[in-house]
Amino acid sequence: MVRYWCELALVDDEVVAGVLVEVDGGVISALTAGVDRASAPSDAVRLAGLVIPGMANAHSHAFHRALRGHVQVGTGSFWTWRDDMYALAAALTPESYRDLATAVYGEMLMAGITAVGEFHYLHHDSGGVLYDDPNAMGVALAQAASAAGVRLTLLDTCYLAGGIGIAPNAVQQRFSDGSASAWAARVDLLGDGSSLDGDTVVGAAIHSVRAVPREAMGEVAAFAAHRGMPLHAHVSEQPAENEQCLAAHGLTPVQLLAEQGALGADFTAVHATHLTDTDVALLASHRCVVCMCPTTERDLADGIGPAARLATAGARLSLGSDSHAVIDLFEEARAVELDERLATNVRGNHGAVALMRAATFDGHASLGRRGAGRLAVGAPADLVAVSLQSVRTAGATPQTALESVVFAASAADVTTVVVAGEVLVDGGRHVRFDVASALADSITAVREAAAGGLS
Repeated sequence: MVRYWCELALVDDEVVAGVLVEVDGGVISALTAGVDRASAPSDAVRLAGLVIPGMANAHSHAFHRALRGHVQVGTGSFWTWRDDMYALAAALTPESYRDLATAVYGEMLMAGITAVGEFHYLHHDSGGVLYDDPNAMGVALAQAASAAGVRLTLLDTCYLAGGIGIAPNAVQQRFSDGSASAWAARVDLLGDGSSLDGDTVVGAAIHSVRAVPREAMGEVAAFAAHRGMPLHAHVSEQPAENEQCLAAHGLTPVQLLAEQGALGADFTAVHATHLTDTDVALLASHRCVVCMCPTTERDLADGIGPAARLATAGARLSLGSDSHAVIDLFEEARAVELDERLATNVRGNHGAVALMRAATFDGHASLGRRGAGRLAVGAPADLVAVSLQSVRTAGATPQTALESVVFAASAADVTTVVVAGEVLVDGGRHVRFDVASALADSITAVREAAAGGLS
């Protein structure tokens, strides 16, 4: 058994002082509040600052991390950004992807993220040729997450078309299985994830209404429902996507997904930036999760999603760092509120408790990890200590600690991260490897391999 004494801890949405957390078998076996430091067991590890549950990054494309700092040069749009992304995708191998993803997941862990949903569509070799192991790229991601100490939900993504009614281009052939049934047969080989490295859950994803034909969406949705998998999809990220969907089907993307049986409590709509009132009502009535990725949405000039309307209607919110313009879920959380202030001229659409819930409990639920993302008996012993003495958080009191963390802290304020009871980040450093060096080396290798196709 391992014990941790928390100076302050977020328990049942309230900041509580002097919390003793006992861990047995990787889960919280006992939790006692009101224990002062002098009364805590001598072997209890002290966690200073505010301790929150491990956070969930519900939407990641790990290889996009190699774009950071490069695609911010000059002008452009989502579509010009996509050209550089495709050049990177064309150059990756299972080995280089494993190395890059290990470093990226290490960066996530240092930011207090203990679970990630990898929206995985880079399946095959050049030209769509299958590797000897058809899931070699997914296996590489599971190995990377295990090496970094992050819990992975591998959202294996069906991607069949280059646009509505358009065949995949040369790079997109790496993404495509040719049909929904072939996609399902390959995903079946993964099982439930228990045979993969680390704590891996296998989920499903419909890339978008652009990349999956109408009837194939229904096949993917039925496959996921039959196996009890979480199901995700990019939804209404771009106005052009909505326009194309309406022209081809006479329905919005949300309406089309509803028609094909995709919506439900296990469904997560990613981005959901450009929604009609009908779309909001559909997502809410089906108790869907909506994953907001505001740092990517503003980096790509995509727009500001209707988070307050969704939450008020009854949809749940989660958070993702998507293209990894930054990896900082505190920034994603407060951006949901602060971006909406700019759009509405109204403050206080989302409080600190609601934003932290999106970063933790509802984010984990989105990834098929119900019960995680909270400090409670029986929950995974994933703890994140955030300093209240940095230049960003100094002056916080127990009464303002949560607001200080959500609205002012950064990933750099994470001092300790515990996963399944084991300290994996100590003093702000990953205990297994030098993450900064691993990022530099892996990104350099991938970009050099892709140099001919990068602008």
